[in-house]
Amino acid sequence: MSFMSDKIVAIILGGGAGTRLYPLTATRSKPAVPIAGKYRLVDIPISNCLNSDIQKMFVLTQFNSASLNKHIKNTYQFNAFSKGFVDILAAEQTPENNEWFQGTADAVRQSLKYLKSIEYEYILILSGDQLYQIDFKDMVDRHIESKAEISIATIPVTAKEATEFGIMKTNEENNIVSFIEKPSIELLPEWISDTGHEMQAQGRNYMASMGIYIFNKSIMRELLSDVHPDAKDFGKEIIPSAIGKYRINSFQYEGYWTDIGNIRSFFEANIDLTKDIPSIDLYDSDKAIYTRARMLPAAKLNSGSVNSSIIAEGSIILCESIERSVVGIRARIGFGTKIKSTYIMGNDYYETLAQINEQKSKGIPLLGIGENCIIENAIIDKNVHIGNNVVIIGGEALPDQDHEFLTVKDGIIVIKKNVYIHDGFQIHP
Repeated sequence: MSFMSDKIVAIILGGGAGTRLYPLTATRSKPAVPIAGKYRLVDIPISNCLNSDIQKMFVLTQFNSASLNKHIKNTYQFNAFSKGFVDILAAEQTPENNEWFQGTADAVRQSLKYLKSIEYEYILILSGDQLYQIDFKDMVDRHIESKAEISIATIPVTAKEATEFGIMKTNEENNIVSFIEKPSIELLPEWISDTGHEMQAQGRNYMASMGIYIFNKSIMRELLSDVHPDAKDFGKEIIPSAIGKYRINSFQYEGYWTDIGNIRSFFEANIDLTKDIPSIDLYDSDKAIYTRARMLPAAKLNSGSVNSSIIAEGSIILCESIERSVVGIRARIGFGTKIKSTYIMGNDYYETLAQINEQKSKGIPLLGIGENCIIENAIIDKNVHIGNNVVIIGGEALPDQDHEFLTVKDGIIVIKKNVYIHDGFQIHP
C-alpha cells in the first residue's frame, strides 16, 4: 500500500520544564535549545516529518515557549496553496480544564479538540528532544500493511542501556506482547529478543521503545477519552495497558538515535558531530535538517589551527586553536585562545564598533570569547561575554554546582546565557 501523507498528523511533544537540561532550559523550552551550531532541537522531528512528506504538525509546549514560537514562526512557512502547517499548541487553562499538561498523554488529550477540523486517519507522536534521521513513510506503511492499531518504533540496545528504557518483546507476527519499564539487571535474561544477526553481534539484544508512536485516530480517542481518561503518560500508562488488548506492531530501527535527556548526553551528541564520520549525517540532502534561513556572511577564520570542528556562518575566529568543537552562528573568538571539546552556541546579534569601543573604555568584556583564554569540556550558551585570560576547563573531578553565571553537571561546565565573565576568571579541576 502506498504512503498517504495527507492522512497523517504529527504531534511533537515539547516536554516538561526540562530540569535535567538546566541551565539551557532556564529561559527556553527544551525544543528551542540550540544544537549543532545553527539548529534547534525541534528542527529534528519537524525535518524528519518534512522529509517523509508529513506536513501537518503540532508542537505541544507549556514552559518558556516564547523563543520556540518565534523560531517556528520565522522558519516553517508553507505557501498559500499547501495544506501544510507547523502550529504551536501551548497549554492553557479553560472553563473545562484549569490544569496545565500533566504528562505526554494528558497533553495530547487536551489537544485533540484542535484536530477536529483536520482530515487525518493516523497520529504520529514524536518527542521534541531526540536526535535521529528516520523515514516515517516506512513506519506508516508497515503500520497500515500489518493492520496495526498502534505502532511503536523500537531500537535494539545493549544490556547496559536496557535498564534505562522501556523494553518490549514481540511474537512471530512482530506484534508486541509484553513490556517492562526500566528492568533491573537480574530480569534482563527474560527480555532478550531476536534483533537480527547484525544487532546481536553488537550485543544489542533488547528492544527498547524510542517514544515514537503511531495511533489509529479512533484508537487514540478511545484510549484517551474512554478507557484511560485520567492517564497522564504514554510510556508508563497508555502503552503498557494497551498490550494484549490492541494490535501493537514493532517497527525496528537500527540507525542512530539518542535521547537528549541531560547535559552529558546533549554535550556528547554535539561533540559527536565533529567526527570524520559522525553518527548523524547533516550533509545528506535527502535527510536534510531544516532551520531558520539567516542572511549571514561566511565564517571568517584567522586561526592557528582548526581540527575536527564545525564552524557556523557569521563567525569571526581569530584564536590559536580549535579542536573537536562546535562553534555556532555569529561566534567571536579572540587571538591566542584555545578551544577544545566545547560547544559554543554563538550569538543572536553583532555588537557595533561604537558599542565595542564603549565597552573597551569601561573594561566590560565584549560579546563572545576574549583573548588568551583556555576553554575545554564546556558548553557556552548564547550571547555570553567572556573577557581575556579566562580559564574554563571541565572534568570529572569537578563537583556538580550552580552559580549565578555557570553550572557544572557531570564534569561539563555550562556558561549561562547572556552572562559576563571578567578578565582572569578561572574554573578547573
